[in-house]
Amino acid sequence: MEWFLILLGCIAIYVLFLAYIRTYNPYPRYITLYGPIIGLKTENVGFFDYFRRYSGFLRIYGTIGVAMVIIVSIAMVIMLLLSVNLTLELKPEPTSLHKPQNIFLIPGVNEFVPSTFAVWFAFILTLVVHEFGHAILCRVEQIAVKSMGVLFLIIPIGAFVEPDEEGVKKASPWPRMRMYGAGIINNIIIGLISFGLMVSLIGLAVPTQEPVVVGLYQNYSAAQADVPTPSIIRTVNGEAVQTSKDVSDILNTTRPGDAVLVGFDHKGEVRDYSLNVSPWPEALGEHESGFMGVYYYNGQGIIDTVRSMFSPIGIFMLLSVPFNPTMEGQYLRILGFDVSDTEYYSAPFPGYWELIHLLFWSGFINFAAGLFNALPMIPLDGGFIFKEGTERILARRGLSKYADHIVGFVSTGMIVLMVAIFALPYLFHL
Repeated sequence: MEWFLILLGCIAIYVLFLAYIRTYNPYPRYITLYGPIIGLKTENVGFFDYFRRYSGFLRIYGTIGVAMVIIVSIAMVIMLLLSVNLTLELKPEPTSLHKPQNIFLIPGVNEFVPSTFAVWFAFILTLVVHEFGHAILCRVEQIAVKSMGVLFLIIPIGAFVEPDEEGVKKASPWPRMRMYGAGIINNIIIGLISFGLMVSLIGLAVPTQEPVVVGLYQNYSAAQADVPTPSIIRTVNGEAVQTSKDVSDILNTTRPGDAVLVGFDHKGEVRDYSLNVSPWPEALGEHESGFMGVYYYNGQGIIDTVRSMFSPIGIFMLLSVPFNPTMEGQYLRILGFDVSDTEYYSAPFPGYWELIHLLFWSGFINFAAGLFNALPMIPLDGGFIFKEGTERILARRGLSKYADHIVGFVSTGMIVLMVAIFALPYLFHL
């Protein structure tokens, strides 16, 4: 209720401020309105001229960005088509992933993206590096920049750079494409750097060696005895244990059917449980000893998993972390969420996990923004690059008049595919 009242108050203040702004005609130079969206802008953009001294390098950088956008754009279209096809085949039940508010990557609105300092920092960083990419390439390509600013709809929802429209129209196709692609390549590179730093730093955390029980095998003695999780095994048959190996060494002397007395520490309270050990599950291999049916938190295994993720496939696994309901996905939430699992590590310095979270979300949001903006859909940057390329190809064949129709058709197709992914599960189960 408290958060709801705060939200209502913010909306009321925003509406009053919007009404106040609309009393001005014309609006103050530092304000522009897009319907209910307020843009705060500045025309002090001369510092972008500094980058013109690196024009040669930045044109190469922009050209690489265009090539990257084309590759990513094709890959994203294929992924959308495969996702829709899979949805049509499986007809899944709608889940929280399909809720309308989760379509947009807005902290606190999307239930998978928390409203934390790390997320907001990453969100603003993503907007800044994206728009600065456009502005810098504008000046490199001799296109004037009129202003830049931030967009608000109660909260910051975007940023913008306002190039001179006549300058953009007069520029040739390649300079325009480099300008459009610069924001995307900036986001992807910042995403790579952020994930790379996170992967490098994660190994500094020292996982606990204590036997932390985080799960129970159903129909085995620990589950039947209602052993609480998470908990730490302190004693086995009266003998103190420090590591999971200590526990295994004692249990290796038992046989199925034996009774063992295990002391579990849950929230600081140690309680003894008498467990009749069972034969091991076949999936875990052949063992002569008894099995009490617990599994431990594997901190080193999680660190090793993260350190192996700096690869094309691994990065997509990192992008799935906020939405991954599997056990592995839940363990990996230490990378971006304030979860109790961080207690099972010794941090190398104060603020370590806050830094890991900041790097994770900086990588996640920059990558997500870069991939989304690469889609061949107007008004996204990928759509404008697709438009420029389509016009050039058709112009050589005297078919320029069809360019707008093709771009419009593809843009509409992208919207239909994205809406289908979210809407079909609801339509299947009306």
